[in-house]
Amino acid sequence: MATCENPSILFPMLADIYYPIVDQGAYGNVKKNWIHDRTIACNFNSAGTAWKEDIKPNANITQDSIMLGRVKTDIRFSNEDVQNSITNIIVTNIKDRNLNEVFVETAGPRAGKSTLFEVATVEPFIGPFGSVEYYKVVVRRSENQAADL
Repeated sequence: MATCENPSILFPMLADIYYPIVDQGAYGNVKKNWIHDRTIACNFNSAGTAWKEDIKPNANITQDSIMLGRVKTDIRFSNEDVQNSITNIIVTNIKDRNLNEVFVETAGPRAGKSTLFEVATVEPFIGPFGSVEYYKVVVRRSENQAADL
């Protein structure tokens, strides 16, 4: 189930993809049990935040991290070819070519663990010969870093 794609020059990083099994409690509350599906080859970079602050001071301090990336395969489909909405995908454990974790939480419930990212956009990139070359992905740091993976 947890297949791993091989990194390449265009996709030098690795990341883990999680999908939920959704349960409903006795009172109608929704609980997502996140299951590791696979490790993908990818490339993620900052979305050009040189002009903005990472943390905006106000009554509710929030950290805004948006990254642009590309992946070899369509992450909306699980390893078993099950379709998932982008709101039901978590990307985490993003590692560089030397297998060092790139994004790590330094405080809060995931201190010392890899940052959880929610998927904002997945779009195919069509090459000059009319076929999908890769998928463009936009991810943002999840406000809920307490998810149990």
